[in-house]
Amino acid sequence: MPDEREPRKASLATRVPAPDPGRDRRLLDAVGGLFDQVIDRILLSADRVTSAAEGKRLLAHDDDTELLTDTVQRVAVVATPVVRAVARGSRFLPRVPWVLVATTTTSLVVTLRTGVSEVRVLGSLLALRLEQATGRPADPALVKQLTLELYLSPKRTPTLTGGLPLGRLVRRWLFRGAIGRDTRKAAGKALDAAERLDVATLESLWRASTRAGRGHA
Repeated sequence: MPDEREPRKASLATRVPAPDPGRDRRLLDAVGGLFDQVIDRILLSADRVTSAAEGKRLLAHDDDTELLTDTVQRVAVVATPVVRAVARGSRFLPRVPWVLVATTTTSLVVTLRTGVSEVRVLGSLLALRLEQATGRPADPALVKQLTLELYLSPKRTPTLTGGLPLGRLVRRWLFRGAIGRDTRKAAGKALDAAERLDVATLESLWRASTRAGRGHA
């Protein structure tokens, strides 16, 4: 199982000229904590996104700028020096490194809010579909796994293995946003995929793997 804590395999520290595993770990922890809070808030609420079309409308007109404001601000503060270090020390996106070097905490807050909105809408639709398919509350861990896999790879059926790819989430939220790429198109594809997903089968596989894991514990 991949481990996001190993800088050589999955972390942003490999892109920095003088890797700082502690700083890199803090960024992954901060982004992971923000993602957890977004999904946990969804599951504590009775409100649900009922379709991909509704989700796209919400993303196009989302004005919930106060959602998790303090947490978003803290993540942006942690992320700012990492983004700048990557721009200075890597051949990553060589044509526009100045954009990343000039990135400010304020601009990262904007990109993070966009990512939070996308995850919130996608996670809400998946939670509803799981609840409708099973007749019981959705498993928070399953909602998180499905949301992140679809959000990052909407063309692929979720495997429910390998843990949460937080390194990839960092790159989606921070780097694509920092260079001005619009992530709404990809988020829309993830919503379409969520609507087509065989959630009942995936939920059964998840429960079976969870029971097997407890049996080997």
